[in-house]
Amino acid sequence: MIRIRFTAADFAEVRFASRPAPLQELNGALAMMCRRDAPLLFGRWRQRLLRSLPAAVEPLADLVPAGTAPRFLDVFDDALEDGLDTVRSASRPTEIRTELERVYAGHPTPPPPWIRDLHRGDRGAWHLLRRAQQAAFETIVRPVWPVVQDLHRTEFTRHALTVAEHGTGAALTRLVPGSRLHDGVWEFDAPLDREIDLDGRGVLLLPAFHWTGRPLLAELPGGPLGVTYPAGPGLPLPVTGPDSGEAALAAVLGRTRLDVLMLLAEEHTTSGLARRLGVSNATASAHAAALRGAGLITTVRAGKAVLHRRTAVGSLLVQRCR
Repeated sequence: MIRIRFTAADFAEVRFASRPAPLQELNGALAMMCRRDAPLLFGRWRQRLLRSLPAAVEPLADLVPAGTAPRFLDVFDDALEDGLDTVRSASRPTEIRTELERVYAGHPTPPPPWIRDLHRGDRGAWHLLRRAQQAAFETIVRPVWPVVQDLHRTEFTRHALTVAEHGTGAALTRLVPGSRLHDGVWEFDAPLDREIDLDGRGVLLLPAFHWTGRPLLAELPGGPLGVTYPAGPGLPLPVTGPDSGEAALAAVLGRTRLDVLMLLAEEHTTSGLARRLGVSNATASAHAAALRGAGLITTVRAGKAVLHRRTAVGSLLVQRCR
């Protein structure tokens, strides 16, 4: 059970984020990708994203060795570049070290070298993290960002109307189904017991449109308590609806060949493609041959390996379908 204690001053400081937060939306999407109990409708969405994620995203998995991310990744900035800057600047070195030690506590596998470098504040490790977050956002969230913005405006209006008609207390309980507000304490179910005294800090409310789990709490440095709550349709977000460019291109190339083209933003071997696609080497090779014949990828031999990469025409085709 989560219990958040409000003072009178805190009710006056309840705010609703005026715009969506790119990195917090990304955090929700990544969490949904990792959830084994996610709704079945997310299965196809997860498979497609796993096939299209560039190698630059892989370090993010090291930050959640046991399914719990370090708190310094909770960022509510409404611009991507500002959020990427805040990840590093808003947390003190001691807090970063504490969080990395917390997520690796009791984990059977020692942290990889770059996490140890991040622990000691190495600039190169921070650059690696920034690049991973940016690559993940561009692949997972950017294609549906206009949908997220539209949904956020709708949610903002809904909340404002509820506050105007029924007051802040009613608006809070309606954001989280099953939550209760009694004697200045907002309660909702959670796996662990936690009590939070706001002491005048107030609350910043942020809807998330990929996340479908319980509300996520973030102690924002020097600011309010951030509450990210699940909103939206509870389904994987469509890129631009059923007639999206990606759907049209998949109808022409075939879903698997489009997945190959997405993957080949970075160089892959035939066996690497097969592993990411979940098909045999022979099948991956056949798809690569078809794309190569259309001038969408190139193939070169490097020793015993065969390396594939998207051509400029292939990249242009992918960009136009997004």
